[in-house]
Amino acid sequence: MRIWLAPLHGITNFMFRNSLYRHFGGMDCCVTPFLPVQEAAKLNVRNWRDIWPKHNTQVPAIPQLMGNKPDHFVDTMRAVHNLYGYEAFNWNIGCPVAQVVRRRRGCGIMPDPDTVEAVVRAATTQTPFRFSVKMRLGLLDPSEGLAILERLENYPLDFIVIHPRLGVQMYDGTPDLEQMDVFCRHTTHRIVYSGDLFSVEDYQRLSVRFPTVDDWMLGRGVLQNPFLAEELKGMDTGDSRQRFLKYYQLWTSEMLDAVKEKSTLAKLKELWHYYAFHLRLPSDTLRQLLRINDFDEFYDQTLALLNNS
Repeated sequence: MRIWLAPLHGITNFMFRNSLYRHFGGMDCCVTPFLPVQEAAKLNVRNWRDIWPKHNTQVPAIPQLMGNKPDHFVDTMRAVHNLYGYEAFNWNIGCPVAQVVRRRRGCGIMPDPDTVEAVVRAATTQTPFRFSVKMRLGLLDPSEGLAILERLENYPLDFIVIHPRLGVQMYDGTPDLEQMDVFCRHTTHRIVYSGDLFSVEDYQRLSVRFPTVDDWMLGRGVLQNPFLAEELKGMDTGDSRQRFLKYYQLWTSEMLDAVKEKSTLAKLKELWHYYAFHLRLPSDTLRQLLRINDFDEFYDQTLALLNNS
């Protein structure tokens, strides 16, 4: 059983990841939030702080790339390897965000299996690096994902992350586990399951449903409950309230050292949408909390909520 941290753009950057790893165990690997591929002449990977090796010493990280031009992938992978030494890369063809999809990136490329195959062919034949794909069932229909799996069957992919929703669903509705069954039967590649894994009970149900899957990716589940990886592995979480409180205080302090109060407040508000679920915070309390625009007041109130949880 291997536990992966999902790439959540704008959230799971290196600061968040390292704070999570310092305070909670159970993670085996992560895929970083996506970075745009470019031709060699336009690349400046020195600015990609999220994949600087010094920022990724605790848990192995795989840089995720976004784009649709095969030669740009080759140029970018070579540049990142030459500068930082990475030997494995992941391609995001699952992001459902509208502005990404409109540019035929993320899930927007899934209706075009020719381009998907062209990128994978270039990445696996023109470079020596391990290459993987993170996908959904499709943008509009599962037939799109099945066509891609068929095209990629004979390429030496490291693994395929599958989120069993369509792009048009975003994160609404429930994962289509029947289609996930079909997808598992349509590939011999190693599968990493991603999607609505929020509890030990979810894992037990899914692991029985998909007995060939040994890799499980946590996204929103670990934002709601940072102890989730430990719980899935049967680890002792100890005094969870005090551990969470210490994590929250130190992470906030690190954010304030790196960015202004306004940016830290915006990030905390985003995370409290998830924390509120785990803490069973009433919706009215959360709404009142999110209306606060003064950092000190927000932080004091959230500390009080955590101390009384």
